[in-house]
Amino acid sequence: MIKNPVPWPNGARCAVVFTWDMDSDSILHLAHPNDADTRLSTNSMLRYGPEIGVPRIIDTCRDFGMKHTFFVPGWCAEQFPKAVEQMVEAGHEVALHGYLHEYPNELTQEEERFWTHKGTEAIAKISGTRPRGYRSPWYKYSKHSTDVLLDEGFLWDTSLMGDDVPYLVESKKRASGQSLVELPSRWQLDDWPQFVHNHDLDFMMPIASPQYAMDVYMAEFYAMWEHGGVWVNCFHPFCTGQVARMMMLREMMSKMQAKGDVWFATGEEVALHVQKVIAAGTYKPRVDRVPFYEGRLPELEPGYAMKSR
Repeated sequence: MIKNPVPWPNGARCAVVFTWDMDSDSILHLAHPNDADTRLSTNSMLRYGPEIGVPRIIDTCRDFGMKHTFFVPGWCAEQFPKAVEQMVEAGHEVALHGYLHEYPNELTQEEERFWTHKGTEAIAKISGTRPRGYRSPWYKYSKHSTDVLLDEGFLWDTSLMGDDVPYLVESKKRASGQSLVELPSRWQLDDWPQFVHNHDLDFMMPIASPQYAMDVYMAEFYAMWEHGGVWVNCFHPFCTGQVARMMMLREMMSKMQAKGDVWFATGEEVALHVQKVIAAGTYKPRVDRVPFYEGRLPELEPGYAMKSR
């Protein structure tokens, strides 16, 4: 089905990139800026992520000999530096997830540039390394995001959903060849639709069992293994970091390792490998030049039908 699989290291059948968005309570302040301080139940639920979930995830990774990628808003790094320090000490990648989980496609280009830079600097100060990977909060990648990220020196992104294998994203404002490596996301590998149920966040999903969620996640893994794709999840420490779901995660990781011929890597490692095989001429990726459209479609302008007669 996948006509252009990446030649993965050591003949692996697929690549697996475990990623975590440590949003903590940034999303509550963004949703309720005037009274987030009074919503203590939701606040405690979200702070569970950096305080309980992250150490548990790191312990699990150590047990399995894996390195994961953690996406962290700059503000969250400032509020919970110990969690970021634990990630770095354990050898995991720390990537950027905005500053206060702001939505880039609701900002002007200069506002997006400001917050992206501020978040980058916050991560660099605490982790000791400038982040090279990015996931847009809520996948709300804007028509300016490619230029903003390239200007900040980013290597790779995982906000878009345009393929089953890594591809390149270029800006129409730039000459061809200046690009981000895109590791495609997919909603079925996000834990919010499975587990998040909270009225303060206006997200009230029926709560799935860990077994049901694992079936969804593993179906995607087996498909990528069969056809040579990349599996990139999006889990959250406050959510999947809870005990029953971490038991599910451990079972998933065991099954993936038992399957064999799987390359477990961080997002940066995959992006660097993709650049390497492109340079070697053994992989020719698809390229998306964005934005796809500029402004309102002319067909949707008032009176279009009458004018077109």
